[in-house]
Amino acid sequence: MSVYGLMRTGASGMNAQSNRLGTIADNIANASTVGYKRAGTQFSSLLLNDTTTSYNSGGVETSVRYGVSQQGVLSGTTSPFDLAIKGAGFMLVSASDGSLALTRAGSFVPNGEGYLINSAGYTLMGYPLPENASGPPVINGTAGLVPVNVTAGGMRSAPTTIGAMIANLPAMADDVAPADLPSTNDPAAVSTARSSVLVYGNLGEEIMLDVHFAKLSTGEWEMAVYNAADRDANGGFPYASGPIAQTTLEFDGTGQLDPSSAQSLTVNVPGGQPMEIDLSRMTQVSGDYAVDLINTNGNAPSRVQSIEIAQDGRLYEVYADGSRFASYLIPLATVPSPDRLSPKAGNVYLPSIDSGNLRVGVAGTAGFGSLESGKLENSTVDLATELADMIEAQRNYTANSRVFQTGSELMELVVNLKR
Repeated sequence: MSVYGLMRTGASGMNAQSNRLGTIADNIANASTVGYKRAGTQFSSLLLNDTTTSYNSGGVETSVRYGVSQQGVLSGTTSPFDLAIKGAGFMLVSASDGSLALTRAGSFVPNGEGYLINSAGYTLMGYPLPENASGPPVINGTAGLVPVNVTAGGMRSAPTTIGAMIANLPAMADDVAPADLPSTNDPAAVSTARSSVLVYGNLGEEIMLDVHFAKLSTGEWEMAVYNAADRDANGGFPYASGPIAQTTLEFDGTGQLDPSSAQSLTVNVPGGQPMEIDLSRMTQVSGDYAVDLINTNGNAPSRVQSIEIAQDGRLYEVYADGSRFASYLIPLATVPSPDRLSPKAGNVYLPSIDSGNLRVGVAGTAGFGSLESGKLENSTVDLATELADMIEAQRNYTANSRVFQTGSELMELVVNLKR
């Protein structure tokens, strides 16, 4: 073995321990960094010995591995924009140049334009959901992703499209003559029972409908719906225009709606959408007219009051009137080998040849964890372990420096042999 080889091996050992100390320093510095994954230095021997008569010392090589797949402890916060992943997967974020990256650092806050930005300046990406979307969205890789904006909702209204009515019609009421039925809209028309229903038009305007019931005969009733805005000056018949919907209800001997009877009624709401009223639970028994339920959907214009993010990644805008609309789906992404992702500044990762191709999906489905709102994933660094490793690396560095020093002294001795 040459003296030069001895020095080269000592230098290789010092360089390896220096790399290890570098990863330890990074880990300690990022012990409080949200979503940080601990880095570790792996050693492999480098052998140069190719004879049996002498030994040529080699050295050691290092490679840095990140425990990207290791789950950090989740801690609760008070912000619904803080996101953590419980299980596998990464959030998709965009840099200022528009390039996509993966991260588990979910400390997002809205910027001045309402876009969710994390502490490293990356923007959260999601799929915009169409109005009243209920089924799973179509996910095609990263195509269609847009920056998530939590203030773009503005004011929102929804027209009435469905309703339900549960009421009892008095079985002992007198029959109404055909000429006096509500559907005739005659000034002398009468109704056995009447209710008003509040619905909403296309612009969120309130529209009042009058619902009239008149007994035709035992077990048979007429139902007619008018626009309350068309009432006579005295508040009733005749309306300025005829009924906007009408039907006949038939009841069996037990007072329940007969299967052959109309079970619903479609009402063309003035200035709105067709509304289907469910009538299947109407009854006709002895007693007074009693309304148990009149319920419709739709709402007047309202502003966003708060934001909710579900475990499947749907972002809901909650309005002042209590209505909720899903505006975005925040997807998750993964790769076959997360530990081989390429780490970049800002606590983000990029796919590499070793990590495999990117796969995008919905949180909570096969292969993906759940998205937890109001939580953050802590760093996977354990300070006690890092401090112990630092002491060990320091001692190893000192030992390798002693090897190099010994080689240097021997080299000096060889150089001074002629003196």
